[in-house]
Amino acid sequence: MRVVCIFRENQDYSRAVTDWLEDFRRQTGREIETMDPDKNPNFCETYDIVEYPTILALGEMGDVRSMWRGRDLPLINEVLYYMI
Repeated sequence: MRVVCIFRENQDYSRAVTDWLEDFRRQTGREIETMDPDKNPNFCETYDIVEYPTILALGEMGDVRSMWRGRDLPLINEVLYYMI
């Protein structure tokens, strides 16, 4: 399964997202793919992503299994579930 975090650098929420991603890596030993929405507008349009940050858990065929939007980042265990 693929998990992607879409967010913009140098925004007021960016520090919280990068800290969360680092905590995730430290606690689980796994990395989450990051993506800049300005560099991948087609991806964002396909999955109707208009709010940042957004974390997507995608299935093998690209189907959305779960999505977390906005500044309230999910618990690490919630995201890790989709990576196992």
